[in-house]
This record gives sequence, C-alpha cells and structure tokens, in this order.
Amino acid sequence: MSSVQIDIPEEVLISLKQTPDELSRELCLLAAVKLFEMGRLSSGRAAQLAGITRVEFLNILGRYQVSPFTLSAEELAQDVQNA
Repeated sequence: MSSVQIDIPEEVLISLKQTPDELSRELCLLAAVKLFEMGRLSSGRAAQLAGITRVEFLNILGRYQVSPFTLSAEELAQDVQNA
C-alpha cells in the first residue's frame, strides 16, 4: 500500500476539533466521494480508498448529496423507455 503525506497546520486541527487520525480518515472519505462523483473511481475502489465496505460507501454518498447512480439523465430515460 502506498501512502501520501499532507502537512496540516496545527491551527487547522484545532479549528476542526479533530485529531490527525480523525482528519486523515475524513480526508480519505472526502477524496473517495469526490473521485467517485467525478467518475474517476468506481464505487468499489472509492470504498477501498475510504477504508469502508462498498455498501457503507454507497450509503454515505447521500450525506454529501452525491448520487450512487452513474447514468446520465438521458441514459436513465432511455433505460426506462427500453424497459
């Protein structure tokens, strides 16, 4: 497993009221959500980045107003029409 190091000013941790470990977990989750939203990671790989199961990841997406569905509105309409 690779790791990435980010320097976080102590003042930021104090403002967020988080420990470095808590912030690290949150940043991984936020990165996973955004990369999934952008279509750069599948839900399975995003869950792996966040360190949680795929089901947990899909359930968490709503908290960030990200749809678990990757179809565009047009693709979804076409699927409904074809059903």
